[in-house]
Amino acid sequence: MKILVTAFEPFEKENINPSYEALKNVRDRIMNAEIIKMQVPTIFYLSTKKVIEKIEEISPDAVLSIGQAAKKYSVNVERVAINIDDARIPDNAGQQPVDTPIDPDGMPAYFATIPIKKIVEEIKREKLPAVISNTAGTYVCNHLMYGILNYIHKNDLPIKAGFIHVPYSSEQVLDKPDTPFMSLEDMTRAIEIALRVIATNDTHISVPR
Repeated sequence: MKILVTAFEPFEKENINPSYEALKNVRDRIMNAEIIKMQVPTIFYLSTKKVIEKIEEISPDAVLSIGQAAKKYSVNVERVAINIDDARIPDNAGQQPVDTPIDPDGMPAYFATIPIKKIVEEIKREKLPAVISNTAGTYVCNHLMYGILNYIHKNDLPIKAGFIHVPYSSEQVLDKPDTPFMSLEDMTRAIEIALRVIATNDTHISVPR
């Protein structure tokens, strides 16, 4: 089994993106799954293009994307991606689409196909905060989640896919008083737990420790 895990480069004047810093520490094999890691640009369309190229190269069984969500206290496991770009800030290429469909011929939305409730349950079992989120926003994170699920749907591929948002890391909030954060170690643990759930391919059994 192969699981492609993507994370973003820094954006909005941040020096790091905790999604990628945590991903770098994830083990290369979890249970029966080979973990293939990839950093993607925080750029509309190019991010999706790069991931689709990687999917076509390696034919993974699942794709899990990770992104940064400011002001979140918990690991947010996303339920749905919507067919709209509405950027509060420009991406790393200076693009700032407003009320723009991602794919004019695409579905209005796609639900994650990874077992989101089981992932949240298992992360919380390990004493880490996690919730199901019903909005991935309208920035590049949602754009990528939608783009991957749209590609899988249109090509009728047997690939599970989903998205997880992580909070700021501790070093990012040194000059942001009263801003929630999580340690990179805990983020890495949460990502590995999610990957264990995906690797079992069965949402009705307890995940092995």
